[in-house]
Amino acid sequence: MTLLIETCAAQHIGDRQEQQDRVGVFGHPKAKGTLLAVLADGMGGHTGGALAAEQVVHSARTSFDIWGPSAESVDEMLQAGIRDAHDAIKLTRYTSEQDPHSTACLLALQPGRADWAHCGDSRIYHFRDGARIARTEDHSYVMDLVRKGLITEAQAEQHPNKNILLSCLGDPELPQVVLGRAESLVDGDCFILCSDGLWAYFSDGELGQILKEFAPRQAAETLINAARSRGRGRGDNCTLAIVRLRLREKVPELKIGRGVERTT
Repeated sequence: MTLLIETCAAQHIGDRQEQQDRVGVFGHPKAKGTLLAVLADGMGGHTGGALAAEQVVHSARTSFDIWGPSAESVDEMLQAGIRDAHDAIKLTRYTSEQDPHSTACLLALQPGRADWAHCGDSRIYHFRDGARIARTEDHSYVMDLVRKGLITEAQAEQHPNKNILLSCLGDPELPQVVLGRAESLVDGDCFILCSDGLWAYFSDGELGQILKEFAPRQAAETLINAARSRGRGRGDNCTLAIVRLRLREKVPELKIGRGVERTT
């Protein structure tokens, strides 16, 4: 069974003055059927957050491009991309008056497996036939309360301190990087990377259903339009990348997204 790849990356500025999210999907320069999806949500005042997020995409892609899948650890590659971005963002603090920070989500897809790493409150989801298989846990104050059993996830969504992060790139401390993996991938497996400006408006079940019913491009448009509507004029930057596996009989050719499709 040959699985092919469908991808889409999209974003909207929301109701903010500046787009500080960045996203990209890149094919490996040498390894066929291998790609990297990257998403970052920048923070840090005018232009500072955008520069931080841009650095995440740049560092992640550089680490991915020089990685040899057959010889090197995918976990090391993902961690190196985040670590290098963190170091570069910290240097920016010393060369400017800005205080830039960023989240980071990296997903590496190879034949038969997917690996990911994240820091902050941007998320990576893995769905199969509309059901959630995996989801990253936010490095946030409220999710720490949820993990300790002090509040529920529903209460976390309404908590006044829900935007406080416990770890992100650019902090004085090293970022908390959590790794994940999925093996034995099958037809219809779908991954979505998204910033909090998007996932905040959807339940896991609703996300899974939309990704099941629509092709990546249509799903991206549906999700962004719904997030814009539900934001009611107060929406954050919303950004996503979708990676879906399909049988060769269902997709005529390999589709690996290059660059970013912006939905405005």
